[in-house]
Amino acid sequence: MLSFFKSKPHLKDLISEGFIDIHSHLLPGIDDGAKTIKETIHLTKAFQDMGFSQFTTTPHISHYIWNNSPETITENHKKTKLLLEENNLEIPFRAAAEYLMDDSFENYFKEKKLLTLKDNYVLVEMSYLNAPIQLYKTLFDLQVAGYIPVLAHPERYTFYHKNFSEYEKLKKAGCLFQLNLLSTVGYYGERIAKITEELLKKGMYDFAGTDVHNMKHIASFSNKIKINSVSNLKEVIANNHFFKR
Repeated sequence: MLSFFKSKPHLKDLISEGFIDIHSHLLPGIDDGAKTIKETIHLTKAFQDMGFSQFTTTPHISHYIWNNSPETITENHKKTKLLLEENNLEIPFRAAAEYLMDDSFENYFKEKKLLTLKDNYVLVEMSYLNAPIQLYKTLFDLQVAGYIPVLAHPERYTFYHKNFSEYEKLKKAGCLFQLNLLSTVGYYGERIAKITEELLKKGMYDFAGTDVHNMKHIASFSNKIKINSVSNLKEVIANNHFFKR
């Protein structure tokens, strides 16, 4: 007898061969991601085994928490690249950054050149507690400075969940949205999976990222997705081809 309920796919099976990731934390000892080069090797091998063709890793830059700089990130990337090649891991990867839009960010991007995902596309995030007071001014000035903001994991900002119009306001302000793929399997909770579904249905995501920090994240790609908008999800994943180099 045929089941009326079609089984949902595993997340890893939806990631097409040649996937390009744009959000991860694989550089060793630089933020809350990989702590050692050994961890970086394991994570990179996992990306390679899942069929990724390239990735951009994005260490946090936050004045009060992770006071990284383009120089420290670039130097870490160069050393890491050589160590990965020594371990026969030659998957192409770049280093950009995930910038926290705090009260120091506006002065930062006016004084320094940002590390971008590609061209002028820059990955930004907010505090999980509340939106920045000057959020829309910051987004406007960032674009005046020549950048296109890509907001990391909008579904995880729970202060927007009861006011969905704020997501629409962000899009109108020129902000692109990057989905955290693990949100689709309920990794961050059912509430976030639910808002992920809504954002997918409305076609509000532009790109997808793994936001991988550790092997626990990698293991979660073997879980079944909890959302129904599979075709929308596949489309967002395919959009990452834009970042091919």
